[in-house]
Amino acid sequence: MFTGLIQALGTMEPLGGDSWQITCVSDSGEVIMQDLAYGDSVAVDGVCLTVEKVLKDGFIATASPETLRRTTLGGEQTQQRYVNLEASLRVGSKVGGHFVMGHVDGIGRLLVAEQTATSWEMTFIASEAIARYIVPKGSIAVNGISLTVAAYEPELSQFKVAVIPLTYSETNLHYLVSGSLVNLEGDILGKYVEKFLSPGKPHTTIDETSIDGITPAFLAEHGYL
Repeated sequence: MFTGLIQALGTMEPLGGDSWQITCVSDSGEVIMQDLAYGDSVAVDGVCLTVEKVLKDGFIATASPETLRRTTLGGEQTQQRYVNLEASLRVGSKVGGHFVMGHVDGIGRLLVAEQTATSWEMTFIASEAIARYIVPKGSIAVNGISLTVAAYEPELSQFKVAVIPLTYSETNLHYLVSGSLVNLEGDILGKYVEKFLSPGKPHTTIDETSIDGITPAFLAEHGYL
């Protein structure tokens, strides 16, 4: 479990197959490395990865097929890129953001980033599977960063966040351009609320509801017939 407060910036380089080398590049990298050990969990751009080998300034981890399918790690990667890093939450530590599981729900896309007098306003588009957990003034993790939803347009599946200059400059948000893909994780509280309000119904995502499953019975159940 994580909090969405990024501790360091790193680079992520593919080693072939599903293995990756993550290297701390910011001055705060010692926060990640100070007692990092084999088997520890580290959030890499919001993706919970397990340390398989500790290096001098980083570590090596492997991404599962499900992780590659659901996150930006599955895209074609031929060179290193900057990623946000956060070590797992310790018992008794402060929770300055919100509870982030490191289990990415899906991929979003940056539409526009605009600088204001006090912040950066960034608008993203999300799939329906993620958008249903977005509420105004609620929390969402973007590339592992705990952010507050400033505005939400459900008909467009778009949401806006206001990012303070410190967060913008100390994370990889300042590397994003219009069209950049990001990892999104909805608030775990919303998922539990959905589960409790739908007892006995299996929890599905939009990826699991294919066109083959849209039958007359399905449409009637959801009020379309």
